[in-house]
Amino acid sequence: MNIEPNWLIEATIDEVQEKLESEEITSKQLVMMYLHRIAKLDKQGPNINSILEVNPDALSIAAALDYERKTKGARGPLHGIPVVIKDNIDTGDNMHTSAGSLVLANSYAKEDAFLVKKLREAGAVILGKANLTEWANFIGENMPSGYSSRGGQVKNPYGDAFDIGGSSSGSAAAVATNLAVVAVGTETSGSILSPASQASLVGIKPTVGLISRNGIIPISHTQDTAGPMARTVRDAAILLNVLQGQDTEDAITGTNPLESIDFTNCLKREGLKGKRIGIARTPYYDYLSQSKLAVMENAIAELKQLGAEVIDPVEIPSTKEQWDMNVLIYEFKNDLNAYLKTVDSSLGIRTLADVIRKNEELGETALKYGQKLFLEAEAASGNLTDPTYLESLVKDAYYSREMGIDAVLKNFQLDAVLFPNNYGAMMPAKAGYPSITVPAGYTEEGEPVGITFTASAYSEPLLIELAYSYEQGTKHRIPPVFADN
Repeated sequence: MNIEPNWLIEATIDEVQEKLESEEITSKQLVMMYLHRIAKLDKQGPNINSILEVNPDALSIAAALDYERKTKGARGPLHGIPVVIKDNIDTGDNMHTSAGSLVLANSYAKEDAFLVKKLREAGAVILGKANLTEWANFIGENMPSGYSSRGGQVKNPYGDAFDIGGSSSGSAAAVATNLAVVAVGTETSGSILSPASQASLVGIKPTVGLISRNGIIPISHTQDTAGPMARTVRDAAILLNVLQGQDTEDAITGTNPLESIDFTNCLKREGLKGKRIGIARTPYYDYLSQSKLAVMENAIAELKQLGAEVIDPVEIPSTKEQWDMNVLIYEFKNDLNAYLKTVDSSLGIRTLADVIRKNEELGETALKYGQKLFLEAEAASGNLTDPTYLESLVKDAYYSREMGIDAVLKNFQLDAVLFPNNYGAMMPAKAGYPSITVPAGYTEEGEPVGITFTASAYSEPLLIELAYSYEQGTKHRIPPVFADN
């Protein structure tokens, strides 16, 4: 076995499956190849620091899946494929689930999250848990993207000078560095789209309801969702097929009309032809440097070349509304307290108040950036009857949907809205609407830039079609280069 063959770099699910089926490699050997790269690139050398914990059972699981493939055949496209999981997603195994915090550093989930059960049923190998911005960046102020008190700082594989984005930073950096085939991240507002854009990846933030939230350390049940992170749109679509599905323990998944859809059927090279794409410039393009703006202008020109009808600019009616974080502040206490009931009682962590107290006991090691958001959430009522919460909940829904995404789509007869990187992530996040980001190129300095397509609820088939057409028509992604790659 070649411990690091050239084909492993940027290997897709289909390419890996072809080698597994032809017996050129085994899944166990594949896991060993990725463990070798983790040792070489994540824990020394460039020290990307994306993997918080390696699954001690990964090789055994892979060996069992190899035997099953030989005796019964493969279960599907994820059979034997190594996947990295963000460390705020429960795995009922010999790995911890900590959200990157020291408070939960010794916490073992009692069972798999619903989406992890689906991955295991599909034959995926859970390779490890990814580092992240601690508590999905909902603890203190000015915490750097990709930093956790348990795991330290995740680096951008394209250069230390570039932000890695948050909070699914480790998931993004691991896939970009080719430490796994694909990864799962989570998003409340920009936490998949941001690191995917910063790491030249495809990231899908699904409609809230497409993927069960059961077993994910929460921030907000209104906005939280998991989603795929991959190097290609096809790989992201394959992963999304497995992650989605109705869960009786998560009522919102009962609204999913797409469960019978195979998202790989949405991969159409001519998908942009005739589609009306709106360019929401204000205020999002104001945030761009000249170098990033040049990449975006080139991307818009590419959309036109690929047959899209570009409407530039379009205005979202609610853009100038004054938004607040009340929904997150109030829901966090309620939702986290419910989650902590599932944590081992011997840890003495049953409520947000317990987490705050334990952080204070740990001191600077746990509170380098404070816990201002925790304190604000603890001060909120937590029973979700407070008028402040209810008014913000209704306002967020109205201005993000009827006067937001839905309005701009209707007013300009658009198929989708285009944003730079993750700068438009907040509005679809508040709406619970889907977005997909895809690599658009690099600045003169080498920093990745992504474009993000957004549309209304359960428009994933359309968004995948658009992203795939753009990806295939441009092929912008280039893997990061290290001194000894």
